[in-house]
Amino acid sequence: MRNVIALGIAAAALTGGRMLADSERSSSAPSATPTAQAPSSDLIDYWTDGADIERSGWVKNEKILTKANVGTLKLKWKLETGNQPRALHGLMPVLVIGQLATSAGVKQVGIVNGISDNLYAFDVETGRILWQKHWDYEAPPGAGGGGGGGAAQQDPRRLGFLRPGGSSDTPVIGPADAQGRRPLYFVTGDGMLHTLNAADGSDLQPPFKFFGGKGWALNLAGNTLWLQTTYAGASIAAVRLDDPEKKVMTWNAGSGGAWGRRGVAVDSTGTAWTTTGDGVYDLTSDPKRYANSVVGVQIDNGQMKLKDYYTPTNWEWLRKRDLDPNNTPTIFKYKGRELIAASGKECRLYLLDPESAGGENHQTPAYKTSLFCNEEVDFQDMGSWGALSSWEDPSGTRWVLAPFWGPVHSQAKFPISYGPVKEGGVAAYKLVERGGKLEFAPAWVSRDMKRGEPVLIVNGMVIGYGSGEETKQAWPDIGLQFDSSIRAAKGTRATIYVLDAITGKELWSSGDQIHQWNHFSGVTAVNGRIYLSTYEGTLYCFGVDSAATATK
Repeated sequence: MRNVIALGIAAAALTGGRMLADSERSSSAPSATPTAQAPSSDLIDYWTDGADIERSGWVKNEKILTKANVGTLKLKWKLETGNQPRALHGLMPVLVIGQLATSAGVKQVGIVNGISDNLYAFDVETGRILWQKHWDYEAPPGAGGGGGGGAAQQDPRRLGFLRPGGSSDTPVIGPADAQGRRPLYFVTGDGMLHTLNAADGSDLQPPFKFFGGKGWALNLAGNTLWLQTTYAGASIAAVRLDDPEKKVMTWNAGSGGAWGRRGVAVDSTGTAWTTTGDGVYDLTSDPKRYANSVVGVQIDNGQMKLKDYYTPTNWEWLRKRDLDPNNTPTIFKYKGRELIAASGKECRLYLLDPESAGGENHQTPAYKTSLFCNEEVDFQDMGSWGALSSWEDPSGTRWVLAPFWGPVHSQAKFPISYGPVKEGGVAAYKLVERGGKLEFAPAWVSRDMKRGEPVLIVNGMVIGYGSGEETKQAWPDIGLQFDSSIRAAKGTRATIYVLDAITGKELWSSGDQIHQWNHFSGVTAVNGRIYLSTYEGTLYCFGVDSAATATK
């Protein structure tokens, strides 16, 4: 039995079984004097994780945050959402609508979801919740218990980090409908797709069964909604939102999970690309199995079919060491040609052509780099995790940025670096032409970060963070442990870094202002503000004085 709770909130938020006053929920100092708002013409939407359907991470139209004012970033407010952690998960990346008509007037509205089947809409200027919703349901088998308010059989904080249950997919915001309403698409942990009015959280359409498992960020390309998932009998699911029958189409890799945090990346032909996790590559089995690969699927006559794929020749070696390509790829154009960059825990970049991803034998990339990290062949504390990002500078140079954990490889040669890197960071590559062929050339590696996470690019700046998470899964004394509370107790704090995108030089950091770490979340930067959340459900907002610094 499902019990849906929708609360329109202006003065208080329901959390932990009690009502919190504004002064308790939002830190009073940052929000006591609201920042003067930027002109509405300067405000844009951040409507999907990774900024676009190609998952570039490039916030191209940002008008407020610049190199000239980044040094003035300060904590504006912090919001205690009350979301109950499950395993290691807390809140997902923030989405933002620049101008939204609400019952309280036109506002810049942020949306964030929590792992315990919670959705929150907040006023960007004040950090106050506008509305929130929570869903309860009977837990799907193997999902670790129902939503945050459900009858869980176990302390949610001690659940296994591989299958925590709940809602790990970042929502996506659609374009305005004929009545000017902005639809918000969100999948709860029972696999139901909810289409909500972003202004008040009400249902725009009846929910319907989409797909369950451990989902990642939703992607909306035209009228097709894509979900990458794992532990559910399929790797990718999709539905055409204009289909009256709401037919759900799926494709299963047959082996290996799907771990790219930004979900699928969609190219200009409508093909959805992602990576598959640790498992078996076997074309002789029935059905065929495509683990440890980069795969592209397309919809043909109402069926989802494999279009093309690339599998590294050392896939078996990778499988035995749990070094799968677990990043969301990024898609970009270079001199009119569409290309894909992919990576993973082994810690090298692959350049692929979507028209023939792995060549005739599906195992030959257009180019692959040497290793830039994970010299110790470590499946848990090293490697590149999450998602790649890409942008083009004013000179036409194409850049690809890879977050990573652990030290830089001793044989990796970056022309620019900023001291020893022990815990992680960001590696930047340029796409160059040599001998008539394309390849990635190392450009710079960032300062040390405690577990470098996927980045955004804004006005010539790279915005990333170190999660501060304890990533170890096995210890010499207690062995492999899936009780998430062990890792949770060992985390430190997340730190946001803003870097010069050309040189990697640090321009600003949040220092020690964020009190806790996070796991598999993401940073958001739009309209002069940067958002990041913690494991316990606190959302931090840093911003510049938009009235004084908006670009004219």
